[in-house]
Amino acid sequence: MLEGLEISVVIKSEIKEHPEFRLDSEYLNLEAIRIEKIVKSGHHSSLANQFDLIAGPFGSTVTVDSYVESKDFRYIRGKDVKNFFFKKDDSVFIGKKLFQSLPQFHLRPNDVLITVVGVKFGQVAIITEDDLPAIFSCKSTLIRPKANNNPYFLVAYLLSKHGHSLVRRSKRGMAQPGINLLDIEMIPVPVVSELFEQRIQDCILKSKRLINESEQTYGNAKTLLLETLGLANFQPSQEPLNVKSLSESFGSSGRLDAEYYQIKYEQVVERIMSTNYDRLADIVKIKKSIEPGSTYYTEEGMPFVRVADYDKFGLSTPDKYLTDEFCKDNAELIKKLKPKKETILFSKDGSVGTAYMLRKDADFITSGAILHLTVIDKTKIIPEYLTLALNSKLVQMQAERDAGGSIILHWRVSEIENVVVPVIDFVKQREIADLVEESFKLKKQSEHLLKVAKAAVEIAIEQDEETAIAYMNENVN
Repeated sequence: MLEGLEISVVIKSEIKEHPEFRLDSEYLNLEAIRIEKIVKSGHHSSLANQFDLIAGPFGSTVTVDSYVESKDFRYIRGKDVKNFFFKKDDSVFIGKKLFQSLPQFHLRPNDVLITVVGVKFGQVAIITEDDLPAIFSCKSTLIRPKANNNPYFLVAYLLSKHGHSLVRRSKRGMAQPGINLLDIEMIPVPVVSELFEQRIQDCILKSKRLINESEQTYGNAKTLLLETLGLANFQPSQEPLNVKSLSESFGSSGRLDAEYYQIKYEQVVERIMSTNYDRLADIVKIKKSIEPGSTYYTEEGMPFVRVADYDKFGLSTPDKYLTDEFCKDNAELIKKLKPKKETILFSKDGSVGTAYMLRKDADFITSGAILHLTVIDKTKIIPEYLTLALNSKLVQMQAERDAGGSIILHWRVSEIENVVVPVIDFVKQREIADLVEESFKLKKQSEHLLKVAKAAVEIAIEQDEETAIAYMNENVN
């Protein structure tokens, strides 16, 4: 009668270890129980014995209205917490008065943040000196080392298959899944030697140095583009008033919203058009993708990349996959929609205007919110250069102008086609493209080291530290 069903058999005393006496299938799934037994078979301690935990402030404490232009006091949102390190390129900031009123949420070097709300809860990042001063949001929980407990080892463990599984098993809720403080406190953490902890820390810190170097190199590419155009010191006007006749406004653009006609947008377009430029539609072929609908979403199958699953630096593991049934019924369409090497993914909904160039053929399809751009003539435009230009403020301000009047940002394809893009000397394009590729090479090296750190922790848990250290010696250059 129970054939084919997955059943967990546990004794009552094991269930009673959890103060809330959890009996749900999520918490008692077979794989989580297996992993917990492996971790607990060695020397271990609960996370709460090694670290202090502090829940984030109430959501109403810091709102979007609290954000300021000055970049003195960082506010780290849940979406900013990425694996190992936090994402800086889209940072927001708050004022000094608000920051000083929340001392209990001030972050310190070596603090760890774990996201506790949302589909991707369980992402973990360590705070470094150059992230500060900062506070964190209610979407994350702060984990602060007690005594000499090593936060770098903890991060690698929580992101390993063992730690991540034990975090995810404690999921509560469906519409807005998450994990609470008590569940985090109870996670068993291996107790390892100081030598092994130090090796993991060194590996992660080396990765961080490479990330910083990668970001600096990418920044140099952006600077070179602006310097080549004579726009390195360009500061658009902040003047809120712009007088237009009906023929100059609605008559030419079909837009009546005041935001669209801000002087700063006109200045950016005028500066680009004072150089050699082209319309985006004359540079690339634009292909639309599809939106199958949530009916066909599943947890495994064909990866379905949405806007939230990528940024200008790369792709993350998608939350959604498409069912085998959908893929079988639409096999020919899916074959055509899989983007090829040097295709530029370009978002038109949500975080509009985000560009990322694929460096190999993809085995996924993207949502209808992502356009596929393919350069028509690579002797005129280098794809890596174009990708950087699309991510620069020169194009981002055009995206802001066109889509800024909407509550949910939507950039119409007809507007995207008319984006003006600077077309600089090909030799300079090559120089910029080489900097971009060097940046991504450094990023790839950094990611390799983080994978090594996670794998070493897994080997130490399932085998021993000596084998894990030998693995690191072979894989860390």
